[in-house]
Amino acid sequence: MKDHHHEHGPLPDEHNGNNDGIDRRGFLECMAWAGTGVLWMMSGGILKSFGMSQMIDHTTGNIKNGLILPKSDFTFVQISDSHIGFNKAANPDVVGTLQAAIDKINTMPKAPSFVLHTGDLSHLAQAAEFDTLDQSLKSVKTDKIFYVPGEHDLTDNGKLYLERYGKGTKGGGWYSFDSHGVHFVGLVNAQVQVDGGLGTLGADQLKWLEDDLKGLSSSTPIVVFAHIPLWAVYPQWGWGTKDSEQALALLRRFGSVSVLNGHIHQTIQKVEGNITFHTAMSTAFPQPAPGSAPSPGPMKVPADKLKSVLGLTTVHYQEHHHTLAVTDMPLMEAEKTNG
Repeated sequence: MKDHHHEHGPLPDEHNGNNDGIDRRGFLECMAWAGTGVLWMMSGGILKSFGMSQMIDHTTGNIKNGLILPKSDFTFVQISDSHIGFNKAANPDVVGTLQAAIDKINTMPKAPSFVLHTGDLSHLAQAAEFDTLDQSLKSVKTDKIFYVPGEHDLTDNGKLYLERYGKGTKGGGWYSFDSHGVHFVGLVNAQVQVDGGLGTLGADQLKWLEDDLKGLSSSTPIVVFAHIPLWAVYPQWGWGTKDSEQALALLRRFGSVSVLNGHIHQTIQKVEGNITFHTAMSTAFPQPAPGSAPSPGPMKVPADKLKSVLGLTTVHYQEHHHTLAVTDMPLMEAEKTNG
């Protein structure tokens, strides 16, 4: 199916909608973070969920004073699919919604150790789009930002992406690092396919992954992050990675593996043995649920609803318990309604 640029695909009629009468300022006010979501606690590959609505002060959108969050040695935040340069009806201000995500990160009680961006930083891999992204991300209160590319960042075969974000990486931009006893692996599976089909890792990257994991104890917690899901969410739309099974086979011996990705612009979780898969929402625009529309693409929703389908993911790690808590924080409606 020739649809690797899925954001350019036709929109289902039911998502086009009429003008909802909200201007740009009203649109951005609707994007204010008020922050309900789900707290996901992970232990040994099993997810438990806790409602977050009671954790948020809906008058300010901030975490309530005195709230006791899970104890953790460190936290990191995942953002995804910023699509800087996109300017169609599904989101007239992707820079504004990215900034809303950044503002939410910056109001966390404790700054995250780092941020992971799981791809589609840009919409067309243009230098000006990367410049805008870099300018926005300068304001994030964190020590470091790690990236993997999406297919929209690789339209020039990844030349500009690798120049800017690939220093010290291998091959097409893959790498690993360790933090607080956790081994993090950034994989690249978004090279544009000639037939628009599933993403691939390729033989070189799989060999590197095997070598990278070889010396690790099976008790080491692993976090893998990539753009396209490493499980078959919906192959008909290219929402999967063709050779992911070879990568997963290398990961199965570890007691705790979390796989974080973007690409599909919505939250879906799956647990398979000790491997938990978690897809992140986009900071730019939602896409239809798998199979719910003729094709994937940017979904136009009313401005006052859009904030509930965009977001970021926060992960807290408890070193001695080898658990991860995954918290999705959608952009939610401000108390005051507009339009």
